[in-house]
Amino acid sequence: MSRLRAVFGGERKALVIYLCAGDPSLDVTPDLIVAAAEAGADIVEVGMPFSDPTADGPTIQKASERALAAGATLRGVIDAVAAARKRTDVPIVLFGYYNPILKYGEAKLVADAAEAGVDGFLVVNLPPEHAAPLLEPMRAHGMDFIPLLAPTSTPDRVAAAKELATGFVYYVSMTGVTGTAGAPLEEAARRAGELGREIDCPVVVGFGVRTGADVATVAAHADGVVVGSAVVTAIHEADDPVAAVREKVSELSSGR
Repeated sequence: MSRLRAVFGGERKALVIYLCAGDPSLDVTPDLIVAAAEAGADIVEVGMPFSDPTADGPTIQKASERALAAGATLRGVIDAVAAARKRTDVPIVLFGYYNPILKYGEAKLVADAAEAGVDGFLVVNLPPEHAAPLLEPMRAHGMDFIPLLAPTSTPDRVAAAKELATGFVYYVSMTGVTGTAGAPLEEAARRAGELGREIDCPVVVGFGVRTGADVATVAAHADGVVVGSAVVTAIHEADDPVAAVREKVSELSSGR
């Protein structure tokens, strides 16, 4: 069983925390990963900064812009993960878009990421039918691929997710972008629970989760919950980003 899959199945639902690598700097990113894990995160998604993150709302878009302006590179992201891995066993997923992966080289990136201690990839704009160049080296390194599903996903797309998912499936609570207020969280959580039983794989819900109360709503039905924009906001607004992550993740964790 992979480190990612081992997170699921306990009494508490999984808490997945997104951090944008390089925001506020790559130097502090390992500290943020460790702080999130120590405060209750079961999985940390490390965002690979990209100049055109079309699925993300303004909060994460601006975090990517800040990271890139500060000099973040994909190699630097991997080095930051490697530094964090020396201090924590928390499962780590690289989260982002295919464009930087393609430029870096799929096989090289997977090899470098595996050496750094990355457990899997979630690539927002990579349809399953085009994923082979990334999936093949991932499978060779024993890494997990995390598909995305949404309220608009067709039965064929659900079947594809069932075939490809080895860690978990990320269910988007609504059509739109990250950070959107007013997401139908209870409805999404119930659907995620149904999908989890249908595809026999853990399903977590993201988009629109901001508070411990939101976490509780989702955790009542889904296998896990993802929080991104609220954590990114806490980091950006804080004088001490590491302390801010500890405080925010602790609050979110209480919702389980």
